[in-house]
Amino acid sequence: MLSLEVQIGSLRLKNPVMAAAGTFGFATEFAEVFDPSILGAICAKTVTLKPRTGNPPPRLWETPCGLLNSIGLENPGIEAVVREELPKMGRVGTVVVASVWGEKPEEYGAMAEALENTEVEAIELNVSCPNVPGKGFVGAQADFTADVVRAARESTTKPLWVKLAPEGEMVAAALAAQRAGAEALCIANTFRAMAIDIPTGKPVFANVVAGLSGPAIKPLVLRWIYELFPKVEIPLVASGGITTWQDAVEFIMAGAHAVQVGTGNFADPFCMPHMIKGLERFMEERDPSGGEVIRGCAHRR
Repeated sequence: MLSLEVQIGSLRLKNPVMAAAGTFGFATEFAEVFDPSILGAICAKTVTLKPRTGNPPPRLWETPCGLLNSIGLENPGIEAVVREELPKMGRVGTVVVASVWGEKPEEYGAMAEALENTEVEAIELNVSCPNVPGKGFVGAQADFTADVVRAARESTTKPLWVKLAPEGEMVAAALAAQRAGAEALCIANTFRAMAIDIPTGKPVFANVVAGLSGPAIKPLVLRWIYELFPKVEIPLVASGGITTWQDAVEFIMAGAHAVQVGTGNFADPFCMPHMIKGLERFMEERDPSGGEVIRGCAHRR
């Protein structure tokens, strides 16, 4: 039987398809739709050190081929997630990845320590949320990224993945994360964007700027994976408008080891199961190694 198993740092995933943070809740919400244990991994909703109420409504706005969101990291805080959500996620039957966001490197360290003895098998350091009021534009920053990874590394033995912004010092931040001890890079978070409400003539969102996701950004993220692949030595996990198995194949051919699906789950809750089936059929004909042959093939001339 064809295997789609893939190695992400020290973790072995049963296949390269995983749910992106913030689009799959804490996994148990989708259990009535399909069996989430078929996924390669599930990245839990991003959590912060203290509870956050998130941004005022509206929080979502559809655009052609995309979705703007301004959730603002609403979550019950790390203590509640460790106590109430992670034990349930640990029974789902696949790799669980926690996602954390902080204002300072010390907060990432504190949350990594809190996750050390939990069901979580890896920690995604979200250094790229564009929806935090009062924070302005940060983008990918090499120094901050390195400080965050080091702080987390000193606090946990679990694998660390870093989710970068698609703007700013992307390459420098990716290399800084690698040097500081990250095992994988998640490329990328949403793009800063906005919408105007015509009747009022004002920005739709209270925070003005929101994050754009969905098929509209897929070619932009694909370009980042292609450019980063020859520059870094750790696996790339692609995230950006991936909704079909063909999308996943494109990202693997550009150099990705795995893909995260986000907005696609809202348009079609079955898009990840369909993606896994499509990848199995494609790999059986084109790459029985499960992706090792085609990974990065777009770079070969």
